[in-house]
Amino acid sequence: MGKKMNVALDYRKKDHKKVIKTIVQFVILLIVGTLFYQAVFQVTSYAEPDHAAWTNEKGFIALSYFGVGRTGTPKLIAKNQLDEQLRALHDQGYVTISQQDILDFYNKKKPLPDKALFLSFEDGRNDSALFADPILEKYNYKATALSYANKVGNSDNKFLQPADMLKMIKTGFWELGSNGYRLTYINVFDRNGQFIGVRDENQLPNKENIEYYNHYLMDFIRDSNMIPVEDRTEMEARITSDYKAMKDIYTKELGFVPGVYMIMHANTLYEGMNRLVSQVNDANIRQIFKMHFNREGNVYNDRSAGLYNLTRVQPASYWYTNHLLMKIQKDTGQKMKFVRGDENLFDQWQKLSGAAQFTENKIALTSPPAESGMLYLKNSDGNRDVQVSAQLDGNLVGRQSIYVRYDRKTDAYVRVTLQDNKLIVEQKKPGGQVQELYSGKLSDVKWESEDLAFNKASVYTKAQTQAGAPDEEEEFPTNIKNTRQMEITVKGGSLRVAVDQQPVLDNAAIDPAIGQGGVALEAQYSKKNKKDDIYDGVFTDVKVATVGEKETDQTVLFTNSYTGFQGAISKVENAISASIDWVIETF
Repeated sequence: MGKKMNVALDYRKKDHKKVIKTIVQFVILLIVGTLFYQAVFQVTSYAEPDHAAWTNEKGFIALSYFGVGRTGTPKLIAKNQLDEQLRALHDQGYVTISQQDILDFYNKKKPLPDKALFLSFEDGRNDSALFADPILEKYNYKATALSYANKVGNSDNKFLQPADMLKMIKTGFWELGSNGYRLTYINVFDRNGQFIGVRDENQLPNKENIEYYNHYLMDFIRDSNMIPVEDRTEMEARITSDYKAMKDIYTKELGFVPGVYMIMHANTLYEGMNRLVSQVNDANIRQIFKMHFNREGNVYNDRSAGLYNLTRVQPASYWYTNHLLMKIQKDTGQKMKFVRGDENLFDQWQKLSGAAQFTENKIALTSPPAESGMLYLKNSDGNRDVQVSAQLDGNLVGRQSIYVRYDRKTDAYVRVTLQDNKLIVEQKKPGGQVQELYSGKLSDVKWESEDLAFNKASVYTKAQTQAGAPDEEEEFPTNIKNTRQMEITVKGGSLRVAVDQQPVLDNAAIDPAIGQGGVALEAQYSKKNKKDDIYDGVFTDVKVATVGEKETDQTVLFTNSYTGFQGAISKVENAISASIDWVIETF
């Protein structure tokens, strides 16, 4: 019997291992190379829908997002939130349509998919394309990326450049459009009635001090007395030169002019602006572009709209998914299926009105249009002494309420409301009227000027500008959040309310007739928000507990707070996310 060969000297086994190692390395390199190639060259292609199956001859919805960020800001929607909103539309059967589909719908009377969506992203931001692109691929959605012509080819990495745009449209997921030549304001007055004149957007860092203004294309240039400083010929030449510059840049940098135009600002052309100014804009738009989304605020376009008077909705960055679905339902009359999130948490509440999403440690309660959304905690009936704590994270302009001792049969309750940065505490006994126990303004809410978006473009007079800002209650930006920690305790005949750990009411007397009842949450829009009558009340880290002889003697009826290790992980994740955002913004 021969001597056994040392394994180390068995060249055949060594060669076999080398082959396996080489194959594994090759597979790894192939995977990495494929991912790199896909990231750089975007090899995933858009799959065209089956047009032959389309039967919709009524119309389509149009959504246009201002921009997309890694995490949300007062202006940019978070990429995860965009993903959730598009997933909700995709799951309900919405199919994206192209610019050509819209042209064929109006010019050739061709049908659209039953649920047709025209999707776009405005302002030409590089990060919008970066974060939106994988989401479009996931749902096989097509979108239009709009830009300002004066930022095309200027080498500003914040905005999409010609090479980026041409690469994007090759995949089929993207088309191109325009917001105009530039974002410049004319006839600007501040809140004190002082004339500022003509300013480019980056020359107006302190936007909250601006009260009256108009877009460069929307009026004659005027002096401090609102008297035109140019005649009709000069006005027409000025506006036409902007359109010509726009056309020349796109032709030079892209080789073509995008087909769709979304003018800044919406709802002004054809609607009260000077007739001569309207005419020169209209003539240039029809000559250069194939279609024009002139209006904003209604999501639905039917056959009567026409190619040069189309409308879209610009979903705000703070809209939860149900807010968007509620808006679509309002404008189209089509029943939407609202998202619910965590079903176990959702099932602990009775939805009385509106829509509610339980996500992570938040309850997002969305109101119906011009009404209130309400949730009632199922196992809270008949309780007398309770404590409710929550962080209210909805936008500052809006109404969020917490009810305790809410008897639905007699409509009796104690209610604590945060509305437009005011705290209002009320009670209502059975068969009685609402009685105010407390009302007061809370500490100021801080926001950054760059977070504000102009929304006051209009037709105005000399008398209005001289008067300055209207003498009314304090105005707040509708896109600014207001975070307040609330704690409400009812025990016996007394009420305690604390805001941000500071007592506002302590041992306030409650009417003896308001004996017991449940806990409810409510959300309602504020009339200060003239553009949107739907509101998302956001209740974070909600805890509802009965109170014994000692406040420490509690039985928890409901909580959605993070606890223990889960809470620690959440804090670490938030810290890391904030650090990444800081690096992106700084460098």
